[in-house]
Amino acid sequence: MAKQVQSEADRAAAEELANNPIAPKGHATPTRKEREAARKRPLVGGKTPEARALSKDQQRTQREKARIGMANGEEKYLPLKDRGPQKRFIRDYIDSRWGFGELAIPLLVLYFIISFIGAAYTVALEIGLYAAVALVVIDCIVATVLVRRRLAAKFGAGNVDRIGLYAATRNFQLRAMRIPKPQVKRGQYPS
Repeated sequence: MAKQVQSEADRAAAEELANNPIAPKGHATPTRKEREAARKRPLVGGKTPEARALSKDQQRTQREKARIGMANGEEKYLPLKDRGPQKRFIRDYIDSRWGFGELAIPLLVLYFIISFIGAAYTVALEIGLYAAVALVVIDCIVATVLVRRRLAAKFGAGNVDRIGLYAATRNFQLRAMRIPKPQVKRGQYPS
């Protein structure tokens, strides 16, 4: 039965080919030149200058909205490393405390300025610099331990992991330069 159906289809195709010298697809095969012309598109997008200007304006407003949202701490605009309730808690805790970590950059700038003045102060300056670095490192360790304890109390001990570097880097940054911007005032510890 299957052979009979197949042979009828073959006969119908052969008959059609005999009656129509063009292929049974209904049109002639396009030449290479025609195919290449059909594939050609502008490299940039073929938009009008007005459409490109409108697109640029829309992108600019989206970027500005994302920048403002990230600075204000809105979750959907934050990078993945800053998202989540634990990271918000860490940011709020570090932002609410005073620490030596914030003084690291200003102390280094002061060190370089004083080191240009003269050689008479270099020994005292070196000792002061080492003391400042030690205070900053101790402050970061203390801040990380305190944050880890508070996180364990709030979210459970099993949910606290790998927060030390995040807390330390936030602690090193000058308060005015932190992104997202601090959402709490000093002394206003998160609960």
